[in-house]
Amino acid sequence: MTIADPTPPATTAGGHSPVRGWLAVLAVTLGIFSLMTSELLPVGLLTPVGDALDVSEGRAALMVIVPGLVAAVSAPLVTVATGRVDRRLVLALLIGLMGAANLASAFATGFAVVLAARFLIGVSVGGFWALAGGIALRLVPPHHVVRATAVIFGGVEAASVLGVPAGTLIGDFSGWRTAFAAVGVLGLVALACMLFLMPPVPPQRTIGPADLPRTLRGNAALRAGLAMTSLLITGHFTAYTFLRPILQGDGVDGDLIGVLLLVFGVAGLCGNFIAGALVERRLRQTALGISVTLTIVMIAVAVNDNTVLSGGILLVVWGLGYGAVPVTVQTWILKAAPDAPEAASSLNVSAFNLSIAAGALLGGIAVDTFSTGSALWIGAALTVLTVFAVGAVRRNTGASPDTRNIPG
Repeated sequence: MTIADPTPPATTAGGHSPVRGWLAVLAVTLGIFSLMTSELLPVGLLTPVGDALDVSEGRAALMVIVPGLVAAVSAPLVTVATGRVDRRLVLALLIGLMGAANLASAFATGFAVVLAARFLIGVSVGGFWALAGGIALRLVPPHHVVRATAVIFGGVEAASVLGVPAGTLIGDFSGWRTAFAAVGVLGLVALACMLFLMPPVPPQRTIGPADLPRTLRGNAALRAGLAMTSLLITGHFTAYTFLRPILQGDGVDGDLIGVLLLVFGVAGLCGNFIAGALVERRLRQTALGISVTLTIVMIAVAVNDNTVLSGGILLVVWGLGYGAVPVTVQTWILKAAPDAPEAASSLNVSAFNLSIAAGALLGGIAVDTFSTGSALWIGAALTVLTVFAVGAVRRNTGASPDTRNIPG
């Protein structure tokens, strides 16, 4: 996959070897993979957690809503508040907090304890992701920055398309508490890797509170990119959060849900690489293709009486579409604001996580009020609106500098 390098790096690796720099990149990637897996893990475990703690599936969706909302707020706040602290220490603290919170969830005897742990996970996710987006500039030589940034963001995508299915499989075979504990241990492993493999990363450039609205103001392409993130992610998670009860309602054996989500994950990785090959020259078309694909597949799942075979085929298509989302929106954001990549990325992290929470909340209300299948129709209605966000930028092409960087 390819992510455009919007600005020349401020420094090189600063005296440590390229090998150590790449080991540090891999440690950060493991950290962001474990964090995003932790945030999305309840998607595949709503039913067993709800049954064990005696809460409805709609209320159980708070396990996704709470960290999403907290991460949306903590992304810019942590970035600003820790502006003078060594980035290595901040990232290590955040990943350690996530590991401890997941272990607390694994031993929780009530839903309130789980929600408290999910709050802490939201702080970790927002702060870590916002800082990790630009850390490659400080870890590897200039000619490796683009590739290293792509690897780090690959951790986000891999968590979305593989972490949840793997966690679901663990939960199906060993119980949901084991799944939470496994992610907690993975976080502690990532903590150890960062402490031993990352060099000190003293702060260099910081973001002030005024930088965020300044970056957004007058930038039509950036606003369109944030709208695209919001619509695609909200629509996806409105439906995807309740995919397990939807498929079980169609008669699919609950023991096979983890396998189907793993199929979704493999397809998602393929979608990521396909999008990575397209976004450099066909960014608008790729965004439009994602919108149409997700819309059609959600409608197809809603109207089809899904079996293991038909559900698997539809999840392959769904995975291809969603797997292309993170690299597409991140590339759009960086191209829209090449002079302020950290501020723009922080806004995108907020939009991404807020949309996860909004999707789970909206889907939960629909499921509890109407029917499980209603989440699919609402999700499809949101994803199709992306067409209008992309079209608005298309009409503005050439009108201002921020729109000229969006190819296709």
